[in-house]
Amino acid sequence: MKALILYATKHGAASEIARRIAGRIDGAAVHDLKEDGMPDLAGFDYVIVGSAVYAGLICKEAKTFVTQNTDALREKQLGLFLSGLDASKESACFEANFPPELLQAAKAARCLGGIFDPKKVNGMERLIMKAAAKQSGYTDTIDDDKITQFTEEMMA
Repeated sequence: MKALILYATKHGAASEIARRIAGRIDGAAVHDLKEDGMPDLAGFDYVIVGSAVYAGLICKEAKTFVTQNTDALREKQLGLFLSGLDASKESACFEANFPPELLQAAKAARCLGGIFDPKKVNGMERLIMKAAAKQSGYTDTIDDDKITQFTEEMMA
């Protein structure tokens, strides 16, 4: 059973989550959709796709990948994760960003937390976070318990 973990990130939180998931699955391959492009899914039994969320939208690379590979992803043991600070809108965010047939096929779909690092964002992003989320300092909400639960659901 081979696992592939795909992610798209803007500032690194989705990458960190992907690596933590990979650490819980023997031999899992990790693939950055922005840096490494579109992978070949052949040879993988399990595929996990994750993305950072900004203003309710996943990264364009993740959106393009799931849109172009919906049929192939439905044939796999599929997991979906989001990286973001606000998990309160998790269901709406999944529904807005993933085709219904993928949501139904997914063994696990969860928001696993996020990171806001004011040193990694531009001035406009800092202003938006301060105004909209009342967030100005470093915050890490990545939840290792949720990552463990997600991984266990995937591999069951």
